[in-house]
Amino acid sequence: MNKIPPLNKEMGRKVKDYIDTLTKPAGSLGKLEDLAITLAEMTKSPYPTVTPPGVIIFAADHGVAEEGVSAYPKEVTKQMVMNFVRGGAAINVFSRQIGAIFSIVDIGVDGDVLHPEVRQRKVRNGTENFLYTRAMTREEAKKAVQIGMEEGERLIQKGVKCFIIGEMGIGNTTSSSALLYAITSKPLTDIVGYGTGISEDQKNQKEKVIEQAIELHKPNREDGYDLLSKIGGFEIAGMVGAMLKAAEHQIPILLDGYICTVAACVAKIINPNVCHYMIATHCSVEYGHKIALQFIEKEPLLDLKLRLGEGSGAAVAFPIIVSATLMVNEMATFSEAGVSSEREETK
Repeated sequence: MNKIPPLNKEMGRKVKDYIDTLTKPAGSLGKLEDLAITLAEMTKSPYPTVTPPGVIIFAADHGVAEEGVSAYPKEVTKQMVMNFVRGGAAINVFSRQIGAIFSIVDIGVDGDVLHPEVRQRKVRNGTENFLYTRAMTREEAKKAVQIGMEEGERLIQKGVKCFIIGEMGIGNTTSSSALLYAITSKPLTDIVGYGTGISEDQKNQKEKVIEQAIELHKPNREDGYDLLSKIGGFEIAGMVGAMLKAAEHQIPILLDGYICTVAACVAKIINPNVCHYMIATHCSVEYGHKIALQFIEKEPLLDLKLRLGEGSGAAVAFPIIVSATLMVNEMATFSEAGVSSEREETK
């Protein structure tokens, strides 16, 4: 198990006291103040920083896509990886906006994506169709998590101060929904959404596939590797590993949407302390996202009705996180500004 340190609550208390000396009414910056305190607890720094951010995208295919559970064919995974390389995807645009160090990892695309900007870390060409057999072996699940950890370490060595972890993989909302169903046992109708824009018939098919797969495999909800190996995806496992590595280094993890948050649920099962270093950036319109957020006990900062994935929502929310750090790093205290901190009492 990764050695993930606890939050530094004493540092949080010090930063809270300091924030109360800044030139503003106490508590007037609301959740920004809470964010600054949380970041101080994570980083053990009274003046936390989150720049530069690191964006790491894991790409892989899913055998279950053969069951007609997505609006797009699995070839789109490979095509979208090339779109990432060319800089044309939403996450590219938002990564440029925030000055992120960007990495794209082929951890299980079905086919070669041979390009110097694509990290070649393939476990194999996509998972098996988990409607009939387990998605991957337990050893492959562990290998994918380890790759995620190694790729996370690589960006940490480049100096990133927070993580935005994204994904690409046709069929991965089905895998994520199956994982969340196995973990929480909430009704499938509350978990399964429309993903990439599937029809009502496809949604019903997705629910049926998930129900049959869970009945077949009976994954152990208390064993993250059992969950991943039976109904997971290589990119989801990679995300889990990157989260564990970030938390080990006390680096904030900005959670994106549904698939990312389900990966966070699996990471919590492997090591509950990982949740200390997570910040939920937004709430997706995908049905199960709220259930996943409840499992990791996080409240989202925003609700922009997003459902893209790729890490895009976290990248859009990143400037809010920066604002929280700038508040403690750059605002003047009452004494520095020569401003009276005493409130005049109403007579």
